Amino acid sequence: MQKAKSSILKASFAAVLTLSTAMTTLAQADAMADLEAAAKAEGQLTVIALPHDWCGYGGVIEGFKAKYPGITVNELNPDAGSADELEAIRANKDNKGPQAPDVIDVGLAFGPQAKTEGLIQPYKVATWDEIPNDVKDADGSWYADYYGVMAFGVNKDLVKNTPADWADLLKPEYANSFALTGDPRASNQAILAIMSAGMSRGAEPGTASGEKGLEFFAELNKAGNFVPVSGKSGTIAQGQTPIVAAWDYNLLAWRDSLNGNPPMDVVIPTSSSMAGVYVQAISAYAPHPNAAKLWMEYLYSDEGQLGWLKGYCHPARFNAMSAAGKIPADLLAKLPPAEAYAKAVFPTVDQQAANKAAVTGGWDKVVGANVQ
Repeated sequence: MQKAKSSILKASFAAVLTLSTAMTTLAQADAMADLEAAAKAEGQLTVIALPHDWCGYGGVIEGFKAKYPGITVNELNPDAGSADELEAIRANKDNKGPQAPDVIDVGLAFGPQAKTEGLIQPYKVATWDEIPNDVKDADGSWYADYYGVMAFGVNKDLVKNTPADWADLLKPEYANSFALTGDPRASNQAILAIMSAGMSRGAEPGTASGEKGLEFFAELNKAGNFVPVSGKSGTIAQGQTPIVAAWDYNLLAWRDSLNGNPPMDVVIPTSSSMAGVYVQAISAYAPHPNAAKLWMEYLYSDEGQLGWLKGYCHPARFNAMSAAGKIPADLLAKLPPAEAYAKAVFPTVDQQAANKAAVTGGWDKVVGANVQ
């Protein structure tokens, strides 16, 4: 008799749980339908600093437009740095026109800064729980979107010996060859490249890595090996910047786009496998707040996350999606070897902020090169 009662209770509990799950799913579907309707009523989403060859953003943007026809995507300044994105919010606080960004994609250190300044607003996506806790703001003001590791992209038509580490770049054979991807006083990617260089000299991530990194770049500049030009696929191909330090996903995408003309090596420095996390946020002054929220929902959906993965980025939900068997084998096969990521160092928010302060505050005095 007792076993029969127990079976009945288990069955009843299972039925209640199933009903509760169904009701939750229905409520979420209704909320998404309402959000989509509100976003379409606004009719536009303004993004900033999203080059189409960065992390597969070209395909991601097209995927969003295809899924939500009727919402125009206004793309501002694809080559802007993280600091430029925050400045765009500041400069357009009272402007609801096309120059005011709705959303930003910035380096990890810039997320807390934007929250402290009141430049962003909280919003938690439906898949919030699958974003690791150590790379998201508890209130939902900012949260990780993807990460990669710092690497060198090398034009093999012009560079006979591919540099294996930062120290190699000081050799005379690399005269007028090496560049960053932007102004190290404003570009998160450039700032963290300097951190990687500092770590290669034994510095801990933080103020020390910034200072040691600046020392390295001062030597590189004095040797005549540093080119003060913002490196990208075009400058690599043209020979203006034969070697560029950038995130592996950018370099791999550039390599693909060049299609062997010229052939390009992508290598991770042997002494400094450093990972960089980027974060998403919605402007506190977003002219199209519902479109911004819908954009976030798309980015953190399975479709959006796989869109980034196609661009060689490890999306924020990578571990959860991998455990659930949601990542196609062909996408995994295109990524660099897992060992490159297994040994990667992930600097904390505080370490990145300290490194950023050292680099942006000391670049002019220590290095003095004006990157254009």
